[in-house]
Amino acid sequence: MPRSVNAVASRARRKKILKQTKGNFLSRRNVYTVAKNTLEKGLQYAYRDRKKKKAEFRALWIQRINAAARIHGMSYSEFMGKINAKGIALNRKVLADMAMNHPEAFKAVVDSIK
Repeated sequence: MPRSVNAVASRARRKKILKQTKGNFLSRRNVYTVAKNTLEKGLQYAYRDRKKKKAEFRALWIQRINAAARIHGMSYSEFMGKINAKGIALNRKVLADMAMNHPEAFKAVVDSIK
């Protein structure tokens, strides 16, 4: 009896990989083994960078808050220490947005903790 191979499933699996690598350069999109390696590495980067993105945004928020706090004569650490001591529950994302887009509201927060 001849060996039975499920060619339909194998082809579907390969097509799925090649479909996901559409848009890559040269053999990275149309040679299955190269495309598979490219896709796996890309997914690893995507997983890692989803975590990294959060750290980068937090760093950006901190820089913005620090710059705005220094305009009002306060360092970032001093500002965050006082805001936490007062029990003002505003996270860094909101504070950074206020510092950039609503400076009068940020000034009101600074005045409330001084």
